Amino acid sequence: MLFHHIPLDTAAALPDNTALVDKTREIRYADLATRIKQVAAGLVNAGLKRQERVGIYLPKSLPTVVSFFATSQAGGVFVPINPLLKVEQVRHILCDCSATILITSSNRLKMLNTVSGNCNDLHTVILIDQNKELPTPPPHVQLLSWQQLLDAPDVATHRTIDTDMATILYTSGSTGKPKGVVLSHKNMIAGANSVARYLKTCPDDRVLSVLPLSFDYGLNQITKSFLKGATAILMNYLFAKEVINKLEQERITGLAGVPSLWAQLAQFTWPEGISKNLRYVTNSGGTLPQSVLNKMRRSLPKTKIVLMYGLTEAFRSTWLPPDEIDQHSGSIGKAIPNTEVMILREDGTPCAPHEPGELVHRGSLVAMGYWNNREKTNKRFKPLPRQVAGLSLPEIAVWSGDIAYRDEDDYFYFVGRQDDMLKSSGYRISPTEIEEVVYDSGLVEEAVAIGVPHPVLGQRIVVVATPAKGIEPSPEGIVAVCKGRLPAYMVPGVVVYQASLPRNVNGKTDRKKLTAELAGSFQEEQIKKT
Repeated sequence: MLFHHIPLDTAAALPDNTALVDKTREIRYADLATRIKQVAAGLVNAGLKRQERVGIYLPKSLPTVVSFFATSQAGGVFVPINPLLKVEQVRHILCDCSATILITSSNRLKMLNTVSGNCNDLHTVILIDQNKELPTPPPHVQLLSWQQLLDAPDVATHRTIDTDMATILYTSGSTGKPKGVVLSHKNMIAGANSVARYLKTCPDDRVLSVLPLSFDYGLNQITKSFLKGATAILMNYLFAKEVINKLEQERITGLAGVPSLWAQLAQFTWPEGISKNLRYVTNSGGTLPQSVLNKMRRSLPKTKIVLMYGLTEAFRSTWLPPDEIDQHSGSIGKAIPNTEVMILREDGTPCAPHEPGELVHRGSLVAMGYWNNREKTNKRFKPLPRQVAGLSLPEIAVWSGDIAYRDEDDYFYFVGRQDDMLKSSGYRISPTEIEEVVYDSGLVEEAVAIGVPHPVLGQRIVVVATPAKGIEPSPEGIVAVCKGRLPAYMVPGVVVYQASLPRNVNGKTDRKKLTAELAGSFQEEQIKKT
């Protein structure tokens, strides 16, 4: 089974089911399959060769989703580009993956025109909209319309197998230029099957897609829905309240979010009608604070809350069944179906229960590596130290860079990122543990703990927060709560309030940016006074 077989096979089985809702447009699986085949033929006619990359720089829309599966059908590799990225980031992605075709809009092409000429492999730009004032592309680039793809003659597509590349997902560039995670058809199918299995996705589901489709977590909302004949409703939103309205209007049964979204949604009163339809919600992309979880459970008494952990390099690793949240409070759960998760020491030996170590993931979801980056690939994708007797080829696992531990029953608990861990007064400190206490104070809507350089301590702990609605900012109150619940070395020395916290392109709080912004803000004299 290949990536594009997901909607095509469903179209054969459930042709009249609604596959996708894009604003006021709905499309059945049968019509979606036809559109995918038409665009695939159009891409081959436009000169796409086997395993060449197609950049897709668009907000969530029907053409965006069609482009993903059509590129796969044609035998190419689709590269979703987050629509929030700026010109230089887009240029880096297009040049780094040597994209030969770009699918975008006329307004975005105007913005990109100054840099598209630098992408030497790019030979075709396809515009999904009609605009009288079309930008002039570089001399070596042909300009085609979406309609020209649909009208192209039928043609044989390139042969593909399940271990070929299907997509390259570029991670946030908060630590430098974005790097591309290469996923095979096998990876994509395994991920969709595994998540659909434990979420019990079915044809009656209506899944609201609010996360970026360039984010593996967001993309999986489409693939698992299509795999089971469910309906995916696309949404580009500006304010969290819009999400709540959409849940009620569209009778949504499934919603995936990240902690920052849940922190915002938890502040609102949810209409009773939402809980009647909303079968489950999921969290990944970070630890969900207990106080936010408690608010969600009060607002959604009939909805199952599924806590998950994952990484782009392996899609999803663990999940905690909703009925085990109280029994295993704070856990990220057990390994998802068809996956093994281990906690290993630096020398590759297994950690004992409750001993922190690096979370390592093996199985069919492990990505192929980083595109065009052997050094980073070798650092993250490494052979397992243990091998089956008689097998000479090593098995490659993904070493997450996350610190976690397991209990005696193989439930896993997240401690923190290796590169997010704070170090103050000689202690290694998890920012998550500090943030949990700050959230429980009830004084903040969002909070993040970071470390800024200090000449004596190594790092001074700083909490950056946004105030809770109707609550006056109280740095002293936050410090007092932390003093009551944390050892002295974990108590923040500085609390800073901001109107909002910076986000990376996947909607997560951008810790690196905050740290860089505040690193020089506190002189030694100021720190001593706090």
